[in-house]
Amino acid sequence: MIGGVHNIGRIPELQKRILFTFGMLAVYRVGSHIVTPGIDPDVIRATFDRMSGTIFSLFNVFSGGALEQLSIFALGIMPYISASIIMQLLTIVVPQLEALRKEGEQGQRKITQYTRYGTIALALFQGFLIASALEGGQFGEGAVVNPGWSFRLMCVITLTAGTAFIMWLGEQITERGIGNGISLIIFAGIVIGLPGAIGQLIELVRTDQFSLLQAIFLIALVVLITGFVVFVERGQRRIPIQHARRVVGRRMTQGGTSYFPLRVNTANVIPPIFASSILMFPVTIGQFSDSQAVNAFFQDYLYPGGLLYNAVYVALIVFFCFFYTAIVINPVDVADNIKRSGGFIPGIRPGRRTAEFIDHVLSRVTAIGAVYVALICLVPVILSNRFGVPFYFGGTALLIVVGVGLDLIGQIEAHLVTRHYEGFIGGGRTRGRIGR
Repeated sequence: MIGGVHNIGRIPELQKRILFTFGMLAVYRVGSHIVTPGIDPDVIRATFDRMSGTIFSLFNVFSGGALEQLSIFALGIMPYISASIIMQLLTIVVPQLEALRKEGEQGQRKITQYTRYGTIALALFQGFLIASALEGGQFGEGAVVNPGWSFRLMCVITLTAGTAFIMWLGEQITERGIGNGISLIIFAGIVIGLPGAIGQLIELVRTDQFSLLQAIFLIALVVLITGFVVFVERGQRRIPIQHARRVVGRRMTQGGTSYFPLRVNTANVIPPIFASSILMFPVTIGQFSDSQAVNAFFQDYLYPGGLLYNAVYVALIVFFCFFYTAIVINPVDVADNIKRSGGFIPGIRPGRRTAEFIDHVLSRVTAIGAVYVALICLVPVILSNRFGVPFYFGGTALLIVVGVGLDLIGQIEAHLVTRHYEGFIGGGRTRGRIGR
């Protein structure tokens, strides 16, 4: 591990990419502290303190605290994520978009362009809702200094421009930095809150609100859960594929065995994000409604962390795990590709029987993955309600941190290996030198 980090310093291109990534993330963090013009940040912060433990706390974690003080990056990258998910679903429903996806790089550029347009549209809509809620007093009385249409227009333009700038930052990191830019921005927003959470835990121990034994148990539990998530996220069910010998011209290609990997969590963080987004609408109505009947219903039945809320949340996660996996992996297409390449699954006939076998295995693996994602997403509720943990840990945030971390390590590892250096796993000795 230490040797792999040391080898990074021997590759100038990798150094430049990592430094560029850190620079762009630093720009993002600076922008997260620039308050939207025309509001009182103290009122907004006090309101979010009262909303602690609600769905807004989760979205505040994703924005790196930008939503809590309503900075120019308050909307974060969520409009882009929502637009990307919508476009992925539309490529299955709309034949024209599906044809674009099959055109390769040129078609993907067109879909990316449509995703950007969708991001701007969603940001404009969400920005207008936030501006209206600010003027209506839902974020606290006196949050807006000078209410009126001038404030609404300025707020909408500011928040939309902030989201567009974050989107541009993410694309720049992906192209000129290391890792997936959008994922790293979310990763940075989550990780930046860890020092504050640790400091809060230390303060609770110091004031005897949290015993030292409880703190040690909590740290051990955090390490254990994180290790479990890493183990499952790297888990695969490999389906063996046997390739027969083929004669191509005058040459005979050697047959062999390859594998078709099925990840335990194919859908990644899409199901909890979708489930949170759907549940956010009724919860928002309950938070901002003046009706006593509506407020009583949400307080009694559908409040975040309640039994009904958690049951609906888990049901939505399981549904979207199967739904998104079915979109990403089509057993019929996989079986046809295996047949066209001259391969077959040992003991299974090519064609329809192969598709049925892959579908059967995929369903069982997805069921395990859905239960795993649902349990991990219930961790914050259990830790908060049962153990009184004073900060957010687990759920979607943990899945994102682990997934992005593994992807980032994998990309750095690829840079090291292609230049004949040992990576993080292989040790610290070099296997070659970079040509001058």
